[in-house]
Amino acid sequence: MQLYLDTANVGEIREAAAWGILSGVTTNPTLIAKEKGVDFKAVITEIAELVDGPISAEAISLDGEGMVKEGREFATWHPNVIVKVPCTTEGLKAVYQLARDGIRTNVTLIFNAAQALMAARAGAFVVSPFIGRVDDTGVDGMQLIREISQIYKSDAEIKTRILAASIRHPRHVIDCALAGADIATCPFKVLQQAMRHPLTDRGIEQFLADWKARG
Repeated sequence: MQLYLDTANVGEIREAAAWGILSGVTTNPTLIAKEKGVDFKAVITEIAELVDGPISAEAISLDGEGMVKEGREFATWHPNVIVKVPCTTEGLKAVYQLARDGIRTNVTLIFNAAQALMAARAGAFVVSPFIGRVDDTGVDGMQLIREISQIYKSDAEIKTRILAASIRHPRHVIDCALAGADIATCPFKVLQQAMRHPLTDRGIEQFLADWKARG
């Protein structure tokens, strides 16, 4: 399973990219807005220079025609940019048209397997089920990943990939991999947490203490 970073913070992306683990980055209007004063196009193109993989840039139009117009503009910024659109009927119209133009899309805000199936049929490159937000409703988010994975695997025509979003903690990452997700997009703090373990810290301390005590 590939790992993406879910942020528009260039510093976080630069640090995680240096670990050699990133296959892509996802952004959204909220993440862009958090980075005060940044230019949307400038930050997306800077991210694309740091990470050699898909970079999601989200349209803000609510109608299909507007999404297509924005998507075509985003696609000129860098070959790795993919257009993020919401899972609505207007979003499906945009996905279908952009796919015909050879432009990849990320269909976001997916909360059931039927949405994921229709997004795939429309031509989505990836779909983004929000597992953390599904969990918040009292439903098992991982079951959603399993259902989508089973549906996609049962149909050879579907090439759409599953990008698990709304990741809350490191266990989510492992469970997504086991459930059949192709990608997990994570906040930077989750990647940091995943690399920490008290036994690792204790082992390093012991090794250093033994080295200093040699004699």
